[in-house]
Order: sequence, then structure tokens, then C-alpha cells
Amino acid sequence: MSRICELTGKRTISGNNVSHANNRTKRKFYPNIQKKKFFVPETGKWITLKLSTSAIRNINKKGITAYLRELEKKGVRV
Repeated sequence: MSRICELTGKRTISGNNVSHANNRTKRKFYPNIQKKKFFVPETGKWITLKLSTSAIRNINKKGITAYLRELEKKGVRV
């Protein structure tokens, strides 16, 4: 399962663990990805998406259709 948000495109980034002695070792920062079902009233169907929690909060705030329209205006392919 890839850790990529289907709407915002957030993905794993890399960085360093830094010890007290300032030794650096590679590590990964994972986005908080959740599977979530949404009901789309226009189509009358349920859709399941893998989303970051920030995208889920935006959908709860604005609604699924308004959020998808906003992403299309920005040029994100949905």
C-alpha cells in the first residue's frame, strides 16, 4: 500500500535522525493516511479514498463536491 494521499498528493519524505553526538542517520516521515468512505449526493454512490487527515478535515469543513471542485480549479487531477 503506497502512502500517498489521493487528493492532496502528500507522500513520504526523507530526513535524518540526529543524535546528541550529532550523528545523522536516514529516516522517513510518513503522512497520516486513512481510508475513508464518502457519500457523493450528486451520483448517489459511496466512494472510498485514501486521504491524509488534513484532506479529511477540509472535506468535513467544505463538503466533498466543493473540495473536489476547488482541487480541479487548482489543476489537480481527481
